[in-house]
Amino acid sequence: MLFVYPRTVRFQDTDAAGVVYFANVLAMCHEAYEASLAARGIDLRLFFTGSEVAIPIVHASVDFFKPMFCGDRLEIHLNAIQTKDSEFEIQYRLFPEGKADKALSQAVTRHVCIEVKPRSRCPVPDLIHEWLHP
Repeated sequence: MLFVYPRTVRFQDTDAAGVVYFANVLAMCHEAYEASLAARGIDLRLFFTGSEVAIPIVHASVDFFKPMFCGDRLEIHLNAIQTKDSEFEIQYRLFPEGKADKALSQAVTRHVCIEVKPRSRCPVPDLIHEWLHP
């Protein structure tokens, strides 16, 4: 499943050197994740607070290829894939707007589905299964 999220780098995303602070790349990727869920009609408020299933991120990594600066217009390409019955992974690639052949950064987040009360793994909920396999 591929989703493209447009994003402009804001001043608050940058560090004292004027480039995007490393942790903010993950924040931008999470914005893309939320936007992709909303685009599929998933109610974000219920998804993040009102469910019996939680989907924590258990792994995250980021690689940087070129610096990103305040005002840069980006495209975040999100590709989500189910890796196990109870897990999925989201691969992100950040590009300058309109230049999908020149990646600036890439990131990965791995998510595990758990039942909130017993804190035990459970299968990916139907809502997320439909998002993963449109």
